[in-house]
Formats: sequence, C-alpha cells, structure tokens
Amino acid sequence: MSSDNPSLPATPLPRVGQQTAWRDFLSFTRQRGGFQLGLAIVALSLGLAVFGPHIGPYPTETALPGMPLQPPSWRHWMGTDVSNMDIFSRVIAAPRIDLTIALVSTAIAFAGGVALGVISGFFGGGRGVPKLLSEGIMRAADIIQAFPVFIFALALVGFRGPGTENVIAALAFLNIPYFLRITRGAVLQVRERPFVEAQRCAGNSEWRIAFVHVMPNALTPPLANISPTIGFSILLTSGLSFVGAGVPVPTPEWGSMIAIGAPNMMTGQWWTALFPGLVLGIVILGYALVGDGLKEFLDPVNKR
Repeated sequence: MSSDNPSLPATPLPRVGQQTAWRDFLSFTRQRGGFQLGLAIVALSLGLAVFGPHIGPYPTETALPGMPLQPPSWRHWMGTDVSNMDIFSRVIAAPRIDLTIALVSTAIAFAGGVALGVISGFFGGGRGVPKLLSEGIMRAADIIQAFPVFIFALALVGFRGPGTENVIAALAFLNIPYFLRITRGAVLQVRERPFVEAQRCAGNSEWRIAFVHVMPNALTPPLANISPTIGFSILLTSGLSFVGAGVPVPTPEWGSMIAIGAPNMMTGQWWTALFPGLVLGIVILGYALVGDGLKEFLDPVNKR
C-alpha cells in the first residue's frame, strides 16, 4: 500500500535534531569543568533568589537585640554587622533583589538591542529613510558608549532618584548599545546569504525579511552574551548601592552590605564586608564562566 494513502494516519517524525543538540550540550558540559562550575553557581544563585529570604535563620531587615559586630560563630555563621543584623541571612537573601534587577534589565536591553541591531544592520546599506534611521541609531549608541559606564549609570539614577525601578531603567539603557552592536555584526553577515535574496524574489517586504528571516539567524551572538551581561549588571547594581544610589537600605543587597561593613574592617571587624564581597565575586564569576562556555558551544567554528 502506498505510503501517501490519505486513509493512513500520519506518523510524527522523531525529534532527532533536538535530541542530538541535547546530547552535544551534555557532552560539551562534561568536558569542561569551568562551565560546570559556572552552571552550579548560576543554579545556586537562582535558587537563593527564590528561597533565600525564607531559609535564613534570622530576619533580614530587623536588628537583633544586643548583637552588634559579633564575629562568625556557630550561631551567626558570618557574624553580625553594625546594625545588629545577621550577615548570613542577608547574604543569601540578597540574590532576590540583585538578580531581579539584573535579569529584568538584561531582558529589556536584549529585546531593545536586538531590534535596533536588526534595523541598523539590515538597512545600513540601503538608501533613504531606512539608511538615515540606521545611521541615527549607531550615532546614538556611540554617544551613550562614549561616557564611562558607572558614571553614566550614577548620573541616570541620580537624575531619577534611587530605587529598584530606576536602577533597572538605567542598566537597561546602558546595555542596549552592547546588544545592538553584537546583533548588528551578525546581521551584516546573515543579510548577504542567498536565502535573503530568495525571500525578496518571493515577494516578502524588507521589514518582514529583516525580522522574520534574518533576525532568527543572527541571534546566536546576543544569546551567548546574556549571561556575562547579567553578571555585569549585578556588579553595576552593587556599585550603585555601594555609593548610595542604588537599592535603599535596609533591603539586603550585596553592594550596600559592603558599604555598611567597610568602615568596620578598619577597626578589625573584617567579616562585615568580606563575606558579602566574596559571595558577590563568586556569583559574577559563575555568570562569566557560563557566558564563556555558551560562546564556545554556540560557535559554529567549534562544531565537528
């Protein structure tokens, strides 16, 4: 009986491509210890962002009576700060605010940067209004990136006032040019492929070709840079909080905890700033390791 008999039920094709990609990813992960370490740190930070404020042994925003500057002990694993707060409870609760700011700002920057990068890259070689729009986007990105990042972020937050929403807006605004340039570089390569001209011959509009056909083939570089951008956003958030322009106290946040504990380190209470700073560095390292691993895994040159 012919296989194209309409009375026969259609047999779904196995997801061979997805299974192969998953096996390749697992094999890649097993061969790279740094990538494994980064994934473990990222997973732990995400877990703490969800459960951290609920598993700490002490309140995170309430002072403990008569417990200032207690050194690390079995009762207080990381000691207490000058405000009589348990440092360990605050350290494991901080990922909720730090990661929320980093993830939301990075998502906004990714969406905006990719869209602008597609427009700038695809229409950069054209004429008329699209060409002017492309040039205008790139010149605006040049102006934004001409300023030191931290100073610009400090100015933006200072203009709007400290607060979580303002920090998110500032970080998203500063990271958009980064994703814009990465996406634009990928689009400049993809737009020269033969399938783009085939879509024009099929009658598709330039905007449809740019966002439906070119953009999906240019997403690998920006996707690979999401993880290090999250780590950078966490660092910048902590820096803003350190100088008092970020998350207001007593909200548990690594940068503000370091700022509160730094003066006490000069008088011998080293634990007040050491543990928040150490955890901050480890988390940023984890996201950087994941970003490096994803860049290597998604790079077609490394495919065998």
